[in-house]
Amino acid sequence: IQADVVLCDVPCSGEGMFRKDEGAIAEWSVQNVEKCWRLQRDIVTEAWKCLNIGGLLIYSTCTFNTKEDEENIRWICDNFDAEVLPVNTEEHWQITQSLLEGFTEPVYRFIPGFTRGEGLFMAVMRKRSGEVDGKKMKKEKGTRKEYTGACRKWIENDNDFLFIEENNQITAIPRRHFDVCMQLRQSARVLAVGLPVGTIKGKDIIPEHSLALSTSLRRDAFPTADLDYQQAIAYLRKENIALPDHTEKGFVAVRFNGAVLGFMKNIGNRANNLYPQEWKIRSSHTPDEYDRIINI
Repeated sequence: IQADVVLCDVPCSGEGMFRKDEGAIAEWSVQNVEKCWRLQRDIVTEAWKCLNIGGLLIYSTCTFNTKEDEENIRWICDNFDAEVLPVNTEEHWQITQSLLEGFTEPVYRFIPGFTRGEGLFMAVMRKRSGEVDGKKMKKEKGTRKEYTGACRKWIENDNDFLFIEENNQITAIPRRHFDVCMQLRQSARVLAVGLPVGTIKGKDIIPEHSLALSTSLRRDAFPTADLDYQQAIAYLRKENIALPDHTEKGFVAVRFNGAVLGFMKNIGNRANNLYPQEWKIRSSHTPDEYDRIINI
């Protein structure tokens, strides 16, 4: 089951009910607080799986300690790609913000005597991405984020995709299919998903051949070089060919009759053929009447 909004009013140590319920005082203990914050994280982990990309998770407790409140929100941000959202409030409501030192995300604490009603803590978070094989997708930091940013520039309408990085490969998955793809990967053996965009190798990122053949490739993402028929056949045989003298250095999309065949890396004095080894033409026969073949 998938939803756009999930409310997690999680079981808690009940400190916000002390004024109203003496039984809540009798049941409170440090051990119960420890039990509660762990249980709350388990509940959120399962709820997160049911939330659509872009959906909202509303987290609330009726307790005051930071372990069950701010520290859990910080844990959600650190372990899921969650964005804490501000909520419109009135100043005269006298809602208290975060009490956890160094944590400044917008959270809302209702304290009896200052606000109406009993004790309450709440926060609203948006799901920006999902999970892969049950592993939590964390926000990309440092170099990985730079790689993904570079790959975004290679994709037409990149906002329609979500990007994941696994085993040094960056893959673009259509946003509207992301949740379904991730669920299938958890329950079935999926050979391929999404569009492989690039492979991280050292400090470089190499564009994938699948990107060259995709309709989602931005036509101005790479410099291009047009090949004649003999050069195109040589390229598809994964042979070394010379690019035109004016070709820019770096990754180049090579074309024949306006169609992109794949990528080469121009390093100046030579160019590396990046056509996949397993795809290369193995026959030595070259048809002479290629115009007639193409027209067919």
